[in-house]
Order: sequence, then structure tokens, then C-alpha cells
Amino acid sequence: MAIDPEELLPRPSPREIVLGQDLSTWSEHELVARIASLEAEIARCRDAIVARKATREAASAVFKTR
Repeated sequence: MAIDPEELLPRPSPREIVLGQDLSTWSEHELVARIASLEAEIARCRDAIVARKATREAASAVFKTR
């Protein structure tokens, strides 16, 4: 089976998200993907906040002085 020469070319990596960067050269598709990535990251951060609060509350319950 022959190898497709395009498979040997390096694949472009997804654009790195940098806050405040110039978006004037980005396509509509890239901007939609960027928003989806940012929303996923926001959700991940919110989950981490919930986990930290639960940990802090558990520690407070254990070490609470009476």
C-alpha cells in the first residue's frame, strides 16, 4: 500500500490562545474554535474552584476548634 505524501507533512498545530492577541487574520472557523476552547477552559477552571472550596471546607471541618 502506497503512502500518501501529504501524510508525511507536519500537521499544523492548533493556534495557541494568547489573551489580547490580534484576531484580524483569523478565519470565522478559527474564531469559533477559539471560543469553544476558551469556554472549555472556563468550565475546567470553575470545576477546579468547586474542588478547592470542597477541600477547604473539609479541612475546616476537621481542624475546627471547639
